[in-house]
Amino acid sequence: MQLSELKTGERGIIVKVSGHGGFRKRIIEMGFIKGKTVEALVNAPLRDPVKYRIMGYEISLRRTEAAQVEVVKTSSWKPLEGDDVTDGKLTVGSEKWKSHSLALERRREINVALVGNPNCGKTSLFNYASGAHERVGNYSGVTVDAKEGVAEFKGYKLNLVDLPGTYSLSAYTPEELYVRKQIVEKTPDIVLNVIDTSNLERNLYLTTQLIDMNIRMVGALNMYDEIETRGDLLDNTKLSELLGFPLVPTVFKSGDGVKELFTTIIQVYEGTYRKTPVRHIHINHGRYIEHAITEMQEHLKQYREIRRQFSTRYLAIKLLEYDKDIEQAISKLPDFDEIIKHRDDAAARYKEETHEDTETAVMDAKYCFIHGALKEIGYATGKGTDNYRITHKIDALVTHKWLGFPMFFLFIFLMFFVTFNIGQYPMDWIDAGVGALSDWL
Repeated sequence: MQLSELKTGERGIIVKVSGHGGFRKRIIEMGFIKGKTVEALVNAPLRDPVKYRIMGYEISLRRTEAAQVEVVKTSSWKPLEGDDVTDGKLTVGSEKWKSHSLALERRREINVALVGNPNCGKTSLFNYASGAHERVGNYSGVTVDAKEGVAEFKGYKLNLVDLPGTYSLSAYTPEELYVRKQIVEKTPDIVLNVIDTSNLERNLYLTTQLIDMNIRMVGALNMYDEIETRGDLLDNTKLSELLGFPLVPTVFKSGDGVKELFTTIIQVYEGTYRKTPVRHIHINHGRYIEHAITEMQEHLKQYREIRRQFSTRYLAIKLLEYDKDIEQAISKLPDFDEIIKHRDDAAARYKEETHEDTETAVMDAKYCFIHGALKEIGYATGKGTDNYRITHKIDALVTHKWLGFPMFFLFIFLMFFVTFNIGQYPMDWIDAGVGALSDWL
């Protein structure tokens, strides 16, 4: 249940804190830590805000903020000094022990959203880990909604959500908008960014947009066997340090690396991952764009409800991309017109100086960051065997300038031949069977 659902006088044990970035950090800094006991003291006359007691002091939260904290309600009892889920002072079988045990059980439930480009292997992981049998496709739109499954690992329950494959988090297609809304509204504990390592630079564009959202993330460098066969040079550790989140090599079709991936997800969730620094980075978009982002952030930071849902930096970047869905999301803010004016003035100045629009500037900056990061870690594509050589040979044949059309007409002829000639045999068998059945009846 949510902390906001506790009635006056009721107590609960904190299971997890949702949200993202600065908002989540602020809530945790105020003492709302997993395993601690919190008590609802007073509801305001209009039920907002609510005063709580935690770790010996009182604090008020808005109901929308309290809704980001998940708790397990306990029965009324007088709390002991240092009473939390890790203090080791609880009597086995007591009411408090049962409440804390339930809190531990709920805390070991991790909501994981699978995000990545189409055909990067998300659904293969989903099927492998959850035992489901979702269709695996080679084109955008195979997963048209969110598929949910469960994986058990090391005493943790991982609730996996396979989101549609998307190349970005803009609002151009239903898939892009759907994925973005799922991340913002469902606030998963961990976003698992599945990356097709054989097409690294293109896949990392989506990664940069997830970084802008300031969410807890783990990366799966999938299809790693292909770059090993090809002889690519890739330093996973250095790339992880530059991006600010863990990257785990995987091969989902065989299950290689999945155990290490799940272990990393649990460690990031619990805050115990130590192999590389886990930090939030800012991708520099250039002097003009960064100045415009800062101006808009100054306005957006005033509104707690907006900050609860979005990273203000992410909002500012999306406004510079003229994202209509984001404009709609902030349209009711008192200084909406002033924010838009900052955006338009910045776009006009940038256009005058560079003859480019800000949307193009943001995209260029992200690809420059990706190119620079890969160059810094010494990434190089190998000259090994082409893993798709048969596919490429077929493509070259059927798209040939002179052979393409004859082959097209050949396939059309074969299709009609098989339909009207070879297909005649089963039709005769069906007619004979129906006739025999009619005579028998």
